[in-house]
Amino acid sequence: MNRAGEGLPRPEQTRIMVVANQKGGVGKTTTTVNLAASLALHGARVLVIDLDPQGNASTALGVDHHSEVPSIYDVLVESMPLSDVVQPVPDVEGLFCAPATIDLAGAEIELVSLVARESRLQRALSAYEQPLDYVLIDCPPSLGLLTVNALVAGAEVLIPIQCEYYALEGLGQLLRNVDLVKGHLNTQLHVSTIILTMYDGRTRLASQVADEVRNHFSAEVLRTNIPRSVRISEAPSYGQTVLTYDPGSSGSLSYLEAAREIALRDPNVQQRHDESVQQLQQHQNSTMPEGTQ
Repeated sequence: MNRAGEGLPRPEQTRIMVVANQKGGVGKTTTTVNLAASLALHGARVLVIDLDPQGNASTALGVDHHSEVPSIYDVLVESMPLSDVVQPVPDVEGLFCAPATIDLAGAEIELVSLVARESRLQRALSAYEQPLDYVLIDCPPSLGLLTVNALVAGAEVLIPIQCEYYALEGLGQLLRNVDLVKGHLNTQLHVSTIILTMYDGRTRLASQVADEVRNHFSAEVLRTNIPRSVRISEAPSYGQTVLTYDPGSSGSLSYLEAAREIALRDPNVQQRHDESVQQLQQHQNSTMPEGTQ
C-alpha cells in the first residue's frame, strides 16, 4: 500500500472532478471515497466535497458530520471559507473532506434566492489556499442546484455506471445538463471519465452492459471495472474506505488501478463527448416505441 504511488505523475494544476449520475444506487459515493483514498495513497493531496445531504461520503471517510459541525452547507449558504470546514481523514495521509450535514437538505431552496447561486462552490474553491492535486465532488442523485454548483466548479465529470439492466437510463438527461452548463456557465466542463461499477464477471448481463457502454463511450471508459464486492459494501459501516478496511481485496486493488488510470490520463484532452451524446440519443430514440419520440 505504501508503494502504491511509485512513478505516478502529479497534475500540473488541481483537477476538479464531479462524480455525478442522477440515477441512484450506481456507486457514486463509493466511487468518490475509494478513488480519493486511492489517489491519496498514490501520494496525491485530495479533497472530497460531500454535496449529498445524506452525508454518506463523510460517514465512509470517518469524518464527523453531526448538525453542529461546520459543513459544506455553511460554505454554500453562509459564505463560510472552505478552509473552516475541511477536516483531515483519519488513517489516510493527504486526504481531506468537506463534510455534509442534514442542513444541506434545505440548501436547494435557500440557494434559489441567493446572488450567484450557481457559482458559490466555485468561488469557495477558488479562495481555498491549501495546495491540492485532486478535488472529488460527490453529488446527490438529482440534477438540482447542488449538482449545478458542482458542475460549475469542476472541469471534469466522472460518471459511475452500474453493470445492471437500465444502466444507460437517464444518462442522456445528465449529458444534456452537462452540455447546458458548458454552454452557459462553464466552458471547460466535459465528461472525462466513465467507470463501470458492480461488475459481476459470472453474468452475461454484466459483460453485455460493459460492451454497450464501451461502444458508446470508448474514449471515456476506464479499462478497470469495479467488481461487486462484499468488502466494498462493508467498509462504510466501519467508517473506512475499502483501501484501509481490506487492502488486499479485489475491490481495493480495482480502485487503486482505476486511480492509476485516471492519474495517467491527460485531463486537457477533450474527449469525444459530443459524438458520444449523439450516439446515445440515436440509440435511445431507436429503442423507444414508435410515436413516443
